[in-house]
Amino acid sequence: MRAFSKSLAFGLTALIIAGCTTPPRPPAPATRAASGGIASSVVQAGYFAADTDPGEGLPTQKGPGGGPPASPPAKAIGLGLQDLINLTVERHPRLAQVAWAVETARGRALQVGLYPNPTLSVTGDELGDRTGPGGIWTAPYFSQEIVTGNKLGLSKAAALKEVDQATLGIVSERYRLFTDVRQNFFEVVTLQRRAEVLGELIGLAEKSVENANKLLKAKEGSELDVVQLEVDLERYRADLEATNRTLPAAYRRLAASVGVQDLPDSAVVGDLDTPLPDYDLERLRVYVLGIHPEVRSAQVGVERAQLLLRRAAVEPIPNVTLGTGYVRQNQNRSDDWVIAASIPVPLFNRNQGNVFAAKAQVGEAVNAVGRAQNDLVGRLASSFATYAAARKRAEKYKSAILPRAEQSYQLSLKAYQGGQFEYLRVLQAQRAVAEARLEYLRSLGEMWRSASEIAGLMLEDQWPLALAPVAPTPERKQP
Repeated sequence: MRAFSKSLAFGLTALIIAGCTTPPRPPAPATRAASGGIASSVVQAGYFAADTDPGEGLPTQKGPGGGPPASPPAKAIGLGLQDLINLTVERHPRLAQVAWAVETARGRALQVGLYPNPTLSVTGDELGDRTGPGGIWTAPYFSQEIVTGNKLGLSKAAALKEVDQATLGIVSERYRLFTDVRQNFFEVVTLQRRAEVLGELIGLAEKSVENANKLLKAKEGSELDVVQLEVDLERYRADLEATNRTLPAAYRRLAASVGVQDLPDSAVVGDLDTPLPDYDLERLRVYVLGIHPEVRSAQVGVERAQLLLRRAAVEPIPNVTLGTGYVRQNQNRSDDWVIAASIPVPLFNRNQGNVFAAKAQVGEAVNAVGRAQNDLVGRLASSFATYAAARKRAEKYKSAILPRAEQSYQLSLKAYQGGQFEYLRVLQAQRAVAEARLEYLRSLGEMWRSASEIAGLMLEDQWPLALAPVAPTPERKQP
């Protein structure tokens, strides 16, 4: 199966280049070497240099205690994103299904270009006649229809366009599956991280409840503080239980998107802090419209509709049927030959209705290109809006909200220890840190899911990649 996937990928690349001549792609500022696949010549595009170091990620997350949050062990055994992508290419049934659709279309193209078979007939006339009971026999009689007007060539050319569309359908399906796998992968990673954060918060809340009870017994605290802490603790426990119950279903959904039902139930290994590029929406739009197979398939549909219109226009050109045969006349015991030629006269039926319908199909195919472009731009704009908002929100939480919430917690704790604040202020500050960490994590998950959609529209094979530094452009000196 692995060999079939590799040969299919390289075969599709050659087929697309030879049969689906795509319009020139817009220039892309960054290039990369793909690992081999259908879109090995696709490069990353749509980025612009950020004001900060491109290799710099979001600030490191801090816990309420000042240290970094717990992360999966470095030697954790689990499935990475690329492992799941490779499994998808090798084993997903939808890829095999669209591959067979290409073979089906290729078979139809072969069939419509075949010449009509000749006809062999034997006829007997005037059998039992008094002058010759043996009658008149024409045997054998061969006839052949001569196809005119290049009808077979036009039919085959139109059918080959269907092969091109089916091939482009494999490319579309491939990256559609990649998007599903990536989105489900980062959903699982986000849930795993959320479970870790909630586990830390439960540990802190349990200690806070314990300290509050000690203060209450020492008559230095209030019962209200204890109750509020217990409410927070139970809320965190409920959130953790809900997250743990959601994880198995999310993992099964990930396995289904990979196409492997027997995927072992284990943790996935992923990182939500990998830096992602700044996208420029306009450059993304131009790039995606220039390389996406859905647009190219619609353009091939226009070419196919035009060929079918030409085919309908030549249909009234009559085909000629030629025939010849041997005739044995038993009445006078003679051997004769017969030749024949027939041609239909296009007097009433000149294929007017089919020509009219073919013209309408050309118009429909032209509009399908615009419809495909609008659909892609809409999907891209929606994903970009979600990505940009989530990324900005995550950056804000990392650079400002989380540090300030931590600072507020530390200051309120010191003030309480100095007798300036009551313990309720400490609880409020601790709750603010916990909510900020959970909201930051939610923003990261949302950012990665929308970025996965953008990567799928850009036909990214190896993703995510660290953004390479962009060389500064030398300034022009004013004359």
